[in-house]
Amino acid sequence: MSVEEIQAAQTMDRLGLLLAHHGTVAQVRVRHALGVTGFGARHAVTLMHLAESGPMGQQALIEALGVDPSVLVTVLNDLERDGLAERRRDPADRRRHIVEMTEAGAGALTRVHDALTEVERELFGDLDQDEIEHLHRLLSRVRTTPEEQACTEE
Repeated sequence: MSVEEIQAAQTMDRLGLLLAHHGTVAQVRVRHALGVTGFGARHAVTLMHLAESGPMGQQALIEALGVDPSVLVTVLNDLERDGLAERRRDPADRRRHIVEMTEAGAGALTRVHDALTEVERELFGDLDQDEIEHLHRLLSRVRTTPEEQACTEE
């Protein structure tokens, strides 16, 4: 084994570096898959959240996604322009906007889910379902905060 191979093996023994390596690879694959669908991560995550939660106030969506209001406004402008989501005034409080995914947004989200499913199939192909569920539980406990999000491609 060469010195470089030994150093690389020792580096990958560090859990943080191993996770960072796999995270970088996963991020590149996800970005590529989303790019094929015409979406960036922020747009896809916004649609996913609307699909899960249903129509909601714009401020609540900002808080749920943990993004700066100006970032969400830009994403929503794009989604509205493409007919994938709509904002409307809340009849009970005209200062409040309700955000809702459209039927076209639901169709686009299906393409996003298909693309992400393929990436996950490739990434986790050597794991069985129990291992995938265990990995999910472990990763959900890793200490990170919304302020540390690395979703910077947009």
